[in-house]
Amino acid sequence: MYRQMVVSGLTIDPFTNSPIMILKDVDSDKAVPIWIGLLEATAIASELENIKFSRPMTHDLLKNILDTTEISVTKVEVCDLRDNTYFALIHLFRDGRELSIDARPSDAIALALRAKCPIYVAEEVIRKARRVDLAAQEAITNEEAKKWTEILESLDPEDFGKYKM
Repeated sequence: MYRQMVVSGLTIDPFTNSPIMILKDVDSDKAVPIWIGLLEATAIASELENIKFSRPMTHDLLKNILDTTEISVTKVEVCDLRDNTYFALIHLFRDGRELSIDARPSDAIALALRAKCPIYVAEEVIRKARRVDLAAQEAITNEEAKKWTEILESLDPEDFGKYKM
């Protein structure tokens, strides 16, 4: 089972200074944090802020290619979380044929924002995300990991700050 999510914002991990994308369930207060790279955060933030560049960036180029070849992005799904790594699928449609392409969640979501298609997260991923092994993210201490886990579990989605470019 999948739950529809929206990108509620981007924030910075105070321990690692890595960007975190926050996905929020449209029907509840559940939120999923996904650690992403700086370039991917910039691609997501630029679309959220409606910033247009003079030349197409990578995700804009991909969207332009898809549009030109008459392929539509119907949805993206964050479908798994294994060994602290999230997995996603981009669902495409062309000429009555559906395709699913493996992708990093950050790339899938950057494309979904441009395609204005829905984003879904598997219930199992939401459940596993609460137990993500933060110590493995950037070799922080167990005490820091415990503190960060407590912070994440107690935060209201409104508490997340917005990533600034």
